[in-house]
Amino acid sequence: MRKRQEGLYLVEFAIVGGVFLLILFTLIEFGRALFVMNGLGEATRRGVRLAVVCPIGDAAIREVAIFNPSGGGGNSSMIPGLTTANVVVEYLNAAGTVIGNPTADFIQIRYARVRITNFTHTFLIPFVNISRVTAGFPATLPRESLGIPRTGAITPC
Repeated sequence: MRKRQEGLYLVEFAIVGGVFLLILFTLIEFGRALFVMNGLGEATRRGVRLAVVCPIGDAAIREVAIFNPSGGGGNSSMIPGLTTANVVVEYLNAAGTVIGNPTADFIQIRYARVRITNFTHTFLIPFVNISRVTAGFPATLPRESLGIPRTGAITPC
């Protein structure tokens, strides 16, 4: 009886171990996905905070939003796949409508909004290839100085 069951433990372990590892990697990947989603939310908050105090159209807004220093480049050092092309900076009037030319209609600006668009998150689960395009992650704040100091010259952020 014992001779017929010699390899049974190894087969059981292979089945249970494979399922266990798949569940373990899925949980780890779920945690990484939550980290990326929280990072995207923080990126919009960082970007909109700069958008309300920096001059309109300043490149530093998008760079700092993706966790790079000003002049640090267009690819995020923290979230793989996030670039400055994914960051949309919009200026809104009192009704919440996007202003087409914010430099010309500077007086009408009441809010700044930053969104992350077209960011694709790829899950790294073994043997499973899943990608997901994330939602907009908007963040809005009321305008502040928009880079115009009370005295002195306008300086970039």
